[in-house]
Amino acid sequence: MNLLTLEHVSKSFTDRMLFDDISLGINEGDRIGVIGINGTGKSTLLKIIAGELEADTGTITRGKTVQIAYLPQTPVFDDDKSILENVVFGKKAAEDYRNLTGEARAMLTKLGIPDCDRPATFLSGGQKKRAALVRTLLTPAQILVLDEPTNHLDSEMTEWLEDYLNKYRGAFIMITHDRYFLDRVTNKIVEIDKSHLYSYVANYSRFLELKAEREEMALATERKNKSLYRVELEWMMRGARARSTKQKAHIQRFEELRDRAAIEVDGQVEINALSSRLGKKTVILDHIHKAYDGRTLIDDFSYILLSTDRLGIIGPNGCGKSTLLKILTGTIAPDSGTMEYGTTVKIGYFSQENEAMNESMKVIDYIRDTADYIKTSDGTITASQMCEKFLFTGAMQYSVIAKLSGGEKRRLYLLKILMEAPNILVLDEPTNDLDIQTLTVLEDYLKTFPGIIVTVSHDRYFLDKIAERIFAFEGNGKITQYEGNFSDYKAALAAKQAAMTENNLAGSNKGKSDKSGTDSGNKASDTGSSKNSWKTPNTQLKFSYKEQKEFETIDDDIAALEAKIADLEAQIAENATNYGKLSELTNEKEAAEAALNEKMDRWVYLNDLAEQIAAQKK
Repeated sequence: MNLLTLEHVSKSFTDRMLFDDISLGINEGDRIGVIGINGTGKSTLLKIIAGELEADTGTITRGKTVQIAYLPQTPVFDDDKSILENVVFGKKAAEDYRNLTGEARAMLTKLGIPDCDRPATFLSGGQKKRAALVRTLLTPAQILVLDEPTNHLDSEMTEWLEDYLNKYRGAFIMITHDRYFLDRVTNKIVEIDKSHLYSYVANYSRFLELKAEREEMALATERKNKSLYRVELEWMMRGARARSTKQKAHIQRFEELRDRAAIEVDGQVEINALSSRLGKKTVILDHIHKAYDGRTLIDDFSYILLSTDRLGIIGPNGCGKSTLLKILTGTIAPDSGTMEYGTTVKIGYFSQENEAMNESMKVIDYIRDTADYIKTSDGTITASQMCEKFLFTGAMQYSVIAKLSGGEKRRLYLLKILMEAPNILVLDEPTNDLDIQTLTVLEDYLKTFPGIIVTVSHDRYFLDKIAERIFAFEGNGKITQYEGNFSDYKAALAAKQAAMTENNLAGSNKGKSDKSGTDSGNKASDTGSSKNSWKTPNTQLKFSYKEQKEFETIDDDIAALEAKIADLEAQIAENATNYGKLSELTNEKEAAEAALNEKMDRWVYLNDLAEQIAAQKK
């Protein structure tokens, strides 16, 4: 069933055509990702769909009962209301208001905003975006329109949103630069490219293949047209006479070939590795400690940066990642501990927020303020040439910064940092507001960068491509080192948790013996080696005494846990306004759900073993 249709829509701003005569339908079950280079009009398209902006031409048709919930790139809150009131205000939910506020509190807590009764003025920019996300998700709607929903989410929050959207029954259309996220939640990709819109029934990985096929077909057609044009040109030069209808058609075909719009090849953010020489001594962090308002963010952290380091720093929002980068760059001082810098160290710091830009300044002048030219592995490149490589064409270079989109300003800021030719790149959330094409080429550049890279990022794809060592904030100021990229870190974390579970199970079995004495000779087969988990099959195909007792009671244990979870859900609804109690109940419910999952896995194992024992007896 069709929910919303755009037909022959066009939109331009000043001298820039964003899209020209595009059409798009949103149907039930559509999970659409919108991609394109910064400044192509992605956010504008979402605003038109959400009814926040009118198109210049074309029609937008929406079903009479279709409701839309819109998450803008920069949400607005009423500072006279609390965070919770901003989230639930004006909603007419099917359930009662108390249940709605309870769900809102639980979701806000999940997204790192536990104290939601405070005024909205206490929200940081990132917290405001996350609170607005909750507000949008709780709005009854058939279409969610989400502009950068993954910005300001840490890895766990992003995984939670993935799960939420995969279970969502309505349709959604969103902009995000998180490629893993696009792969896992979308079934259609819409690309805005040079004022045109292309739709692909695919997730991100398949989209890349289909786009390559489309561009190859277009280039093949262009090659054919060029050859045909040369033939027609020769005919015209021999002296065409437009006397017959056939000859007139021939001339018309020549003119169409001559005046056709040439195929434009995508520009590339081509960057050669630029850096200053880095000596043997780099940066030494020695017993660094930092706390704010009595809360320890970094506790006794020491590390010597190596000349080949590619470091990824991860952890929940607000844990101290950006603080660590600011200490590393000398922006702030630690409470205790020392920092030492080598004499050749030159740090380029790409912070979360762009530096203050004089928006009346021309793009080219902003770059020339840093350097008129730079030396690369290919020789000397002027500021103007570097702007071209960063997709700032000749006309754009002489436009004022105020005309740039948010993503284009972010790209310009990155270019200025790299023009400084640093030998240590410190990147704080570099993937925020950069389009996928820029990110892809930036990743290729960083692979060849001859200096040190230190990056804070929640973008799992980016960390997999760049990081070779992970520092994870694990609470109370503790920072743990893991070798490898983000996927390696997740695997190591899973292995660590599995080992802890195994040790706990082994500990519970240790010292127990069969009081009847009948199974004492089989003790080794009952508990198994310390390296084995309870999932290891019993090679003698018989229950141990402990397993027999567990098999007899496991159904009752599962029923009890299910009843406990149902009771906790009821208590959560009753305590929707009691934050302290709500947090306690939510944690207790999560623990009960984890225990139930463990019991269910155990039930599968025991029943499988019972069936094998029964089959053996036959």
